[in-house]
Amino acid sequence: MAFANSPDGVPRLTSAKLVVAGGFGVGKTTMVAAVSEIPPVNTEAWMTQAGQSVDPLATGNVKTKTTVAMDFGRITLSRDLVLYLFGTPGQARFWPMWDDLCRGASGAVVLVDTRELGKSFAAINYFENDSDVPFVVAVNLFDGRQTHRLDDVREALRLSPEIPLITCDARDRTSVVQALITVLTHTMTRTGTRGPGAMATP
Repeated sequence: MAFANSPDGVPRLTSAKLVVAGGFGVGKTTMVAAVSEIPPVNTEAWMTQAGQSVDPLATGNVKTKTTVAMDFGRITLSRDLVLYLFGTPGQARFWPMWDDLCRGASGAVVLVDTRELGKSFAAINYFENDSDVPFVVAVNLFDGRQTHRLDDVREALRLSPEIPLITCDARDRTSVVQALITVLTHTMTRTGTRGPGAMATP
């Protein structure tokens, strides 16, 4: 991800690809939809009773559809930066698609549901060991409440100190934008990339 000005000093429009990843039912589709300035593209299918044994949900989760390929959205973060968001499917049988979805990505955010932390390990392991995409981990605030201290979540996930851990309400545009800015900042810190002139919330 590189940024530059045109010869007349006007910022050149730059685009970046970010991945929204995580386990099944953590809020990836909701996160993309919360900020996309275009009608988000998704490949959701209705969940069936037969699928409950394959894709069980947390108690109280009223999810009726599930992503079977990817989610896609776009947000203009500042006058010189457009982000393209790609949400991964969470089910284990679709993990082979992650390499394709992450190819060329500048960064990723891994959403975590503290009610089912076990579903987060595979996604975190992927970015730690099988991908060179910089990533941050975001605890999704279901019901708008933070139920666990971030230090406790970091310890439970065995997260390295250099990986940012934040909270995010996947339903709230402002909260999601802040999470995306955190991803970009982390990427630029890791790669030594100079950012655009402004990263103001649109």
